[in-house]
Amino acid sequence: MAGIDESKPFVPINIGVLTVTDSRTLETDTSGKILADRLTEAGHTLAERKIVKDEVPAIVEQLNAWADDVGVDVVITNGGTGLTGRDVTPEAFDQVCEKEIPGFGELFRWVSLKSIGTSTVQSRATAGVARGTYLFALPGSNGAVQDGWDEILKFQLDIRHSPCNFVELIPRLQEK
Repeated sequence: MAGIDESKPFVPINIGVLTVTDSRTLETDTSGKILADRLTEAGHTLAERKIVKDEVPAIVEQLNAWADDVGVDVVITNGGTGLTGRDVTPEAFDQVCEKEIPGFGELFRWVSLKSIGTSTVQSRATAGVARGTYLFALPGSNGAVQDGWDEILKFQLDIRHSPCNFVELIPRLQEK
């Protein structure tokens, strides 16, 4: 049965939060704050929190920097996953990720269906792995980051979650 096995010890991981936006600052970035608050409340460490413009080179540069940083296990982005011309986060992920995690986007849209109905089809939430670091891209709305964290990432980033979770695979992500 799926769930948290309280008999196992919790293992905190280091998570970077990246907000992709042309309009927000750290002071006005409510969705990035929600992610930072939720991950620290869960017992994880906020490795760093940054904002970059909706530009592929800027997103790629930050994703690569964190993927190369041994102090970052996971990156969660928010913003830039829609359909407009300025929404380019998935394109940046395509340039950085070595492996895609297609089920993440599918599951996110299924979870989101309960909150926003068929509007979920406009989300291009995605995930992948780069150099042993997990990368997750969520939409930038407060509701979307809450759904993504509360319904998926909170569990998959907890080593006590069974039958399996992302954390237990971290030591094996760079196997050849």
